Amino acid sequence: MSEVIIYSVITAVFVGVSAGYLGSLMVLEKMALVGDALSHVALPGLAIGILLNFDPLVGAFAFLFASAVIIWHLQRVTKISFEALVGAMFTLALAIGILLLGDNLDALEEALFGDITQISLLHVVAGVAISIAAVFLTRLIYKKLVLAMVSEDLAISKGISVAKTNLLYLFLVSLVVAVGIQIVGTLLVGFLVIVPAIAAKNISRNMTQYAALSAVFGLASAVSGVLLASYLEQPPGPIVVVCGIVVFAVSVLINWRKKTTL
Repeated sequence: MSEVIIYSVITAVFVGVSAGYLGSLMVLEKMALVGDALSHVALPGLAIGILLNFDPLVGAFAFLFASAVIIWHLQRVTKISFEALVGAMFTLALAIGILLLGDNLDALEEALFGDITQISLLHVVAGVAISIAAVFLTRLIYKKLVLAMVSEDLAISKGISVAKTNLLYLFLVSLVVAVGIQIVGTLLVGFLVIVPAIAAKNISRNMTQYAALSAVFGLASAVSGVLLASYLEQPPGPIVVVCGIVVFAVSVLINWRKKTTL
């Protein structure tokens, strides 16, 4: 197994776990499309990095962080839904990114679908550190976010700063999305935040099991997809999606069998 594949698998393990775990909250909040659309916001940052010859992931981090803050602030001021704001930001960012990379088809394909050959040791270390930090911090605020979903007034009465907690969560999702881009690209990284969680929701009995299975399914989708993509010599993004859909299909079958046996 080559060094690049080892780097890719290690990154996939941690990104898959963190994306699945954080995505479990996205699905609970019925914000699955927000997680998908948010990933596209990174495209202009990637494009600028490619065009100016600096690490594209730095540009992705910058754009995702700025977008998270802008969306959070606009939502507080205007009371417009996150879905609408992220949708508007997503379409704008996608248009800008494509315009910037329009003449560079290879770079555009890399940004949209991922390229594991570009993963370095520095990317691995950053990805592992960010993923661990994201899971740890999300675990600390998980119950607060769930309570705020049930009743924002109740959460506030218990001394929870709902606005700040939501901002931290959006920031953590942005970090995980940025790290995941190098594996599956901007077009498909939202998949890792959504599908493992909905697969886990099909067969989970409680919140603890739901969060854990979301992380496990994210890991299974990312790692199997990277390994299979390497074997087939294909871009990893679409293969990760196919593997994840298989996981989801199995969860649907298990859920259906449970219901038919009752």
